[in-house]
Amino acid sequence: MTIQEKAEAIIKDIRQEKGTNPIHIFRNIARKEYMSIHGPEHHILDGACLLVAYKNAGGCIDIDVALEKLMTEGLRMPGAMCGLWGICGAITSIGAALSIIDGTGPLSTDGTWGNHMQFTSDAIGELGKINGPRCCKRDAMVAFKNGVEYVNSHYGVTLEFEPMNCEYSNQNAQCIRERCPYFGEASFQ
Repeated sequence: MTIQEKAEAIIKDIRQEKGTNPIHIFRNIARKEYMSIHGPEHHILDGACLLVAYKNAGGCIDIDVALEKLMTEGLRMPGAMCGLWGICGAITSIGAALSIIDGTGPLSTDGTWGNHMQFTSDAIGELGKINGPRCCKRDAMVAFKNGVEYVNSHYGVTLEFEPMNCEYSNQNAQCIRERCPYFGEASFQ
């Protein structure tokens, strides 16, 4: 499948999700046969999970328009941007979702522009402490943790977040194992 075809499958399947926990939504979609352990499809999936959870929690958003915009933005993000550009696609995907919720653009002066930059900074700082190589699943969990905190403190809705153990390490040839805060008995916190 091309990345465009994967993106369309993600958007189609994610519309069926009913929960308010973006990690549960992520895991449901990440198990699909078209999802890779790593890849630019996460640039669509991660933000889409947050948008759907936000909508399901009572957030005021046209989910169809939001998911289409998120897919467009996610498809603009190249693969391997974590290593080549120094910014994680999972975090930029969540940042795009926040911008869609707020209607933020490059000329916004309502405070959301800066708030989103602070979210990105906090999440990237956390990834920087963990270090590489990349793991799209680990990076998604860091992005979700920070994204849920942001949503819950800014939008008057409550997204669920519960610690979860990693189920992907045996599929990841570059797993950093004990250096990862989510490896083994560790939990997504």
